[in-house]
Amino acid sequence: MKRIVIVGATSGIGLEVARLCIRAGWRVGAAGRRKEALEALRSEAPGQVETETIDITRDDAPERLARLVERLGGMEIYFHASGSRNTALRPDIELNTLRTNGEGFVRMVTAAFGHFRSHGGGRIAVISSIAGTKGLGSAPAYSATKRMQNTYIDALAQLSHMENCGIRFTDIRPGFVSTDLLNDGKHYPLLMAPAATRC
Repeated sequence: MKRIVIVGATSGIGLEVARLCIRAGWRVGAAGRRKEALEALRSEAPGQVETETIDITRDDAPERLARLVERLGGMEIYFHASGSRNTALRPDIELNTLRTNGEGFVRMVTAAFGHFRSHGGGRIAVISSIAGTKGLGSAPAYSATKRMQNTYIDALAQLSHMENCGIRFTDIRPGFVSTDLLNDGKHYPLLMAPAATRC
């Protein structure tokens, strides 16, 4: 039975992927900041789902990830779907976006890399964004951090190859997806539903 840990499993693409994996018979380690949402997901398949409340901007996040992996009995795939953005240029929100999409991303992806490096390999999959290929005027910090994520994953893939770690990478770059992140009443071109990201 495959085992996947999903950080950002409380809503949007992360929640949709968790449900797809449950239906496929996988064991799912679901993580996110909202305990109630995690428990609701666990109630859908209590025999398959383990949960852990994780705030990726906190120093204890890797330790919490390790506990979740242990309860799950291991991990073949780490899936990172956690992030934030800001359509206004309020410095506090922009800096929080940097902490989540930059610092939090690095904290969790390196923790997953370290686990796989010591366990003979695995897969790290991340939801970045098409915004990383060309900045969006409505979300400067979001765009910049998504570009950083793209480059960071490229570099880790090279490191894995150099060290023959057996770690594979998937960088998923969707366009606009109808998640809580875009629940602001504005019009977004080619807006996809989270379920449409299955393919």
